Amino acid sequence: MGNQGKNFRAIHECKLLRNNASSPFSVVPALFRLIRPKQWVKNSFVLAPLVFAGQFTNLLAVSEALLATLLFSLASSAAYILNDFHDIEHDRKHPIKSKRPLASGQVSKPQALVLFGALSGVLIWGYVQRPSVMLVIVAYLALSLSYTFVLKHQPVIDIFSIALGFVLRVYAGAVAISVSVSAWMFVTMLCLALYLASVKRRQELRLSGREGRLVLEQYSITLVDRYAEMAATGALLFYSLFVLTVRPEMVISIPFVLYGLFRYWFVVEACKRGESPADVLLSDWQLLTTVLIWLGICAWVLWPTGA
Repeated sequence: MGNQGKNFRAIHECKLLRNNASSPFSVVPALFRLIRPKQWVKNSFVLAPLVFAGQFTNLLAVSEALLATLLFSLASSAAYILNDFHDIEHDRKHPIKSKRPLASGQVSKPQALVLFGALSGVLIWGYVQRPSVMLVIVAYLALSLSYTFVLKHQPVIDIFSIALGFVLRVYAGAVAISVSVSAWMFVTMLCLALYLASVKRRQELRLSGREGRLVLEQYSITLVDRYAEMAATGALLFYSLFVLTVRPEMVISIPFVLYGLFRYWFVVEACKRGESPADVLLSDWQLLTTVLIWLGICAWVLWPTGA
């Protein structure tokens, strides 16, 4: 067993040497994957206040919201780099995470740190240009760091930490265009994010077992199923109450929200996805079409009069 372990380490070190000795330009695709651009779809939550405030025909508001979304995307990428840097040894033992750029050796630690520094430089520029938005993003980064080192090992708190990140995205979007966010939107987004986070934990349990994360030892599929069901029910309930009391003309959107929740759960159960909400959305045409129809309904109903 000792010789086998040494041979495994030797093979892994040889792979790292081959990867690091390749052309300087060959690392660019790996660096691009390191910042996880697929996950930027999560930052579309930043645009929610723009839509519900009916400001999407205001070019200034649109530009400010898009800038906030870009800054949030870069901040989330910086957080992913730190997370992968911290978890590199653990990821190398994981059947899926071992393929990540840092864990697989496609990107070296110094290269990752240089990229992190470049992203940090852009974020510092963002703080100079848009300090109010960046304060929210700094809060998100603090949450992400806390999650990487402490919170992701605490049952229940880990799920709420993920959900709070989505709420901060919505708040950043509101700050960017100087509008207030209704309590309805905050609660609905929180419940939706709790649903996505619970399903994520469920799929990690199902696909990787309790060895995938330390916190998974405290969970069972039955328990996180209950969490997901409560959160989905809450999201639908609060969204419906918002529509019926504040925007009754949007009642036609409720069936699409309900179908989206049903379809997401179907993809998770039947197709064994769900560890990454972004991958589920981008890979399932029915779910993506449902979201686009919902956005179309929102734009039609909320279109400013005289615009």
